Amino acid sequence: MPPTDASTDAGTAPATERAAELATDTGPRSGPGSGSGASTDGEDTLDLRLPDELIALFAGEAGTRGGATGDATAGDIADVSGGDIGDVSGGGRGERRRTAEPPAVVPADDLLDRVGGWGPTGTPVGVFHLVPVRVERDLTLIARWMNDPAVAAFWELAGPESVAEEHLRRQLEGDGRSVPCLGMLDGTPMSYWEIYRADLDLLARHYPARPHDTGIHLLIGGVANRGRGLGSTLLRAVADHVLDKRPSCARVVAEPDLRNTPSVSAFLSAGFRFSAEVDLPDKRAALMVRDRALRDLL
Repeated sequence: MPPTDASTDAGTAPATERAAELATDTGPRSGPGSGSGASTDGEDTLDLRLPDELIALFAGEAGTRGGATGDATAGDIADVSGGDIGDVSGGGRGERRRTAEPPAVVPADDLLDRVGGWGPTGTPVGVFHLVPVRVERDLTLIARWMNDPAVAAFWELAGPESVAEEHLRRQLEGDGRSVPCLGMLDGTPMSYWEIYRADLDLLARHYPARPHDTGIHLLIGGVANRGRGLGSTLLRAVADHVLDKRPSCARVVAEPDLRNTPSVSAFLSAGFRFSAEVDLPDKRAALMVRDRALRDLL
């Protein structure tokens, strides 16, 4: 699946001009002639303020790569793939992401408030813990899950271990905007998660993103754990864990494939609301949103 180009006339334009261009290119592509087919509800208003990390990213490029003029070249943009859309019944398919090289001013994993240090959280089904992936320890297990036909149908990462390894390393060697994790339930690995900055992702071009929107991708690894409500329970627990650990985040979002009815249903049961249908490069997705303001009501 070819990566989607996230650059916007990088060329030799000054970093401040490129930041302004990006600010006008993050809203919903809806309405006549927009080409995205996205529809949004009245609550999801467009906020054109750039996240502080993104401003720092451009400032870092200007100061360290552009010399005295502060210019950045097209060669400064690196192709790094992010995670695929999550699904509780066996994965989810999503767009590859194209991200900039990590600037020195933003330490890795700071973009998500250090997921590795969040610790465990209690759930009705046991103690759950997101543990950042280590390739040398976890690759064989994750690759086996990716080769399950129910997972492969949406994640499209079946094949030799090298396929899953490449997917993981693109996140682990990136700037920390997407963190792959194992989901440990009472100490046993049973799911794969990707916690990512939706407002810094190409997804932000397809809905009215707000600063610090945090996305979730999920697959339940074992067949025995699917189809009995476990996914909904963990989705709710993880979404609320994100809100607890990221006070700057007002919304947790997800983009299951519209064809994946069990996944959409699981998000609804987990307290997410359906916000819009969104045309992504390789699928039509259901934009699901869990709002901090509504977490005690849904």
